[in-house]
Amino acid sequence: MPKHNVTLFKPYPFEIGQKIRIESGPRSGDWEVIGMDQNQVELQCPVSLRKFKWAGFCYLVEERHNEPWPLEH
Repeated sequence: MPKHNVTLFKPYPFEIGQKIRIESGPRSGDWEVIGMDQNQVELQCPVSLRKFKWAGFCYLVEERHNEPWPLEH
């Protein structure tokens, strides 16, 4: 069987209280994970305090330590 380069993706296992930054797309910005179930994750903006529930969508790209959060825009 021939071998190929394959890129693998899997949903990120969020944790309540986790601070995240989505760097591109319509959901870009800083968020805090405030809830989740098998199908959705609930995020809150730390600036406006608006809350949104979205179907699982994020994939881990990089984890940074000692990162300022939220960023001033």
